[in-house]
Amino acid sequence: MSTLAWIAVAVFAAAYVLIATEKINRVAVALGGASIMLAIGATDAEHAFFSEEAGIDWNVIFLLLGMMLIVGVLKRTGLFEYLAIWSAKKARGRPFPIMVILVVVTAVVSAALDNVTTVLLVAPVTLLVCERLDVPPIPFLIAEVMASNIGGAATLVGDPPNIIIASRSGLSFTDFLNVMGPLVLIVIVVFVGLCRIMFRKAFRYDAERAARIMALREADAIRDRRLVVISLVVLGAVLLAFSLHTVLHLEPSVVAILGGLLLLALSRLDAEDVAKEVEWPTLVFFAGLFIMVGALVATGVIDSIARSATEAVEGKLWPATMLLLWASAGLSAIVDNIPYVATMSPIVSELVNAEGGLGKAQVLWWALAIGADFGGNATAVGASANVVVLGIADRAGHKITFWGFTKYGLIVTVISVAISVPYLWLRFF
Repeated sequence: MSTLAWIAVAVFAAAYVLIATEKINRVAVALGGASIMLAIGATDAEHAFFSEEAGIDWNVIFLLLGMMLIVGVLKRTGLFEYLAIWSAKKARGRPFPIMVILVVVTAVVSAALDNVTTVLLVAPVTLLVCERLDVPPIPFLIAEVMASNIGGAATLVGDPPNIIIASRSGLSFTDFLNVMGPLVLIVIVVFVGLCRIMFRKAFRYDAERAARIMALREADAIRDRRLVVISLVVLGAVLLAFSLHTVLHLEPSVVAILGGLLLLALSRLDAEDVAKEVEWPTLVFFAGLFIMVGALVATGVIDSIARSATEAVEGKLWPATMLLLWASAGLSAIVDNIPYVATMSPIVSELVNAEGGLGKAQVLWWALAIGADFGGNATAVGASANVVVLGIADRAGHKITFWGFTKYGLIVTVISVAISVPYLWLRFF
């Protein structure tokens, strides 16, 4: 690698250490790191702001912005309070059954939607449930975002890396559901068991509070029935448009921002008040992170690492599968899995073609998908959904630290990927 590439690695590593240790605000670190990358010439304005492969992913930014606007309006209807009371009553006020309900719902919905949209919708409900039960919300939020990353792996549209892989490999929605669906089901069952162990201190049952919750009428929580109907119609239209992406030829980001602006207009609410609900620091953090990772792409750092790894195992399909699986999980824990998969896809395509292109060789695509999707759970910045939930929690006064997330994420990732090893062997070898 060039001298500039090594400097870019040093800048990224320093920024990552500062984010991990939380000595400086993570938004300031991301913006500072991005500014240095631009100043030293590791990337430039054209790459940082206009490149699909090495710059800010505006589709992610505007998808988040649109969904945050929709959630901002929904918050004012009382619908989240309704769902919070409903779920708490279904579990009879017991914290662990409530977590199981929220985890399963999050995983299932994340398979149909993208995981970022799902956590944007589920997190406000979770905060309200925990407030009602007087239990710490952080374990619930961490469990949900991990469930969203696992559940999103099941389908082509559930996790952004899957969309990139599908476009490169030609794998269909059915292919993803057929191969990834059974694995995700197994991992979710194991994950629920892990939650019982990892978060056991959070499951404080208060009989008096549970009795008060059982006495509540969820219908009383709705504050504006007209706005509930309008919001659900717009949200339903947005979700339908997401699923008809290939027919409508509209990017999810365009659909989300149109839906958010339409709902804002129909709601008759003050636009400035709703805009305050948007997680602006989270969006800015993403922009800085994309620029820093884009600099590693532009200077050839990620490409050099990926090519060295693939050359070492060329012609050895099972070792190549294992290296790709574990390396993808490890690297997706460090950099966001979207730019990582975008960089690795052409290299995996070459490897698959070298192995014949069909049949058993397809396992390399699945190793990349599983590693990137499950590896996103390892750290607080491994997946877009993680960063979003950290922002929501911080805004609600419940700060999730980098290591507070990562100490659980590493356990879940290692176990999830380990389960995938025998699954891939039995399925393809």
